[in-house]
Amino acid sequence: MEKELVSYVARALVDEPDEVEVNVIEGEKSTIIELRVSQSDIGKVIGKHGRIAKALRTILSATSTRTGKRIVLEILD
Repeated sequence: MEKELVSYVARALVDEPDEVEVNVIEGEKSTIIELRVSQSDIGKVIGKHGRIAKALRTILSATSTRTGKRIVLEILD
């Protein structure tokens, strides 16, 4: 579910939604979500002073309370 959420939000923010890639790496106690967008759209996903990235991480931490696992969002360039 978290993968779809990140993908949906990222596609809504960027100019090139076809270039959005989301990979999930499952661990025992945590899940890492890797978000990759085109180079020109990286600023749109991070936002001014990291506000959009922080908001995405806040939403993911709220959804992680159901599973009890820690969720980490990494924005790759």
